[in-house]
Amino acid sequence: MKKSDKIKVGISIGDLNGIGIEVILKTFEDNRVLEFCTPIIFGSTKTVSYHKKVLHLNTPINGIDHLHKAIPNKLNLINIWKDSVVIELGKPTDESGKYALRSLEGATKALKNGEVDVLVTAPINKFNIQSENFKFQGHTEFLEANLEGESLMILMTDKIRMGLITGHIPVKDIAANITPELIEKKVNIMHKSLIQDFNISKPRIAILGLNPHCGDHGVIGNEDDEIVTPVIKKIQDTGKIVYGPYAADSFFGSQLYKQFDGILAMYHDQGLAPFKTLSFGKGVNFTAGLNRIRTSPDHGTAYEIAGKNKADHSSFSEALFTALSIFKKRTEYEQLIQDQLKGNRR
Repeated sequence: MKKSDKIKVGISIGDLNGIGIEVILKTFEDNRVLEFCTPIIFGSTKTVSYHKKVLHLNTPINGIDHLHKAIPNKLNLINIWKDSVVIELGKPTDESGKYALRSLEGATKALKNGEVDVLVTAPINKFNIQSENFKFQGHTEFLEANLEGESLMILMTDKIRMGLITGHIPVKDIAANITPELIEKKVNIMHKSLIQDFNISKPRIAILGLNPHCGDHGVIGNEDDEIVTPVIKKIQDTGKIVYGPYAADSFFGSQLYKQFDGILAMYHDQGLAPFKTLSFGKGVNFTAGLNRIRTSPDHGTAYEIAGKNKADHSSFSEALFTALSIFKKRTEYEQLIQDQLKGNRR
């Protein structure tokens, strides 16, 4: 990629009956956004035109039949289907899940092949997207299976980065999945990401405890004393700045979270409940640890307001600009490493 080239952003449209297309269109209503990237929606002009008509939006769309025809300073849309899809706004259907997957598959393939530089995904319905080609708990797991690397879900704003040691698994299975190896792996992914994707040279990472009050020395469970604390000590011995385990309630209640560059929660709701309380509608979901960059808004399909022109596009817009920022920082980091290797060979 030349310095003069704009970053190409692949965009999957999510569930056709949700608010995904709405927040995409609203993000690019302000054509100044096009000064920063060349966006390419993976979908259908028929489908997007239907949403534009219902929502009374006038965002211009440039339809293309091949990725190399994408035009800078335009919101491009590559037609990956020509079917007349039945759209039932506000209702999850097999049809809306089927075409959400086709959009995601097309955008992911382009990302994998380097035809787009980053991917921003609109929300899917994790139930109706299930098929022979999608047997995953969500975007994160699907992308890990299709790209290189091991993933870490990070929910973030400019003030907090919340990673998850376990992601989309049932609560009954959490404790059995918390192992020293998993904790160490997730710490390593976050540590590397904070350096290469956020330009933080010596990241400070906090790890939350599994049990209430971190088990109170075995009164409410032994996992924190027997698994979490020893592995934190092991990681500290490698030179990484890692602290914990912290009881989640007091960690957020005392605002201790502000002292760290990254936080690792033991399970989904332990991390996402406080995160969304602090920043809902402004947050971004970033899939760290993979060889390609993907972000998404921090909300779901919001069927209850689909088609009513009530969706706030702030989170999708933040996801777009976060993807651009991470791409630039990672490119600079990789160039720095290459320069250092060349210097060492002289």
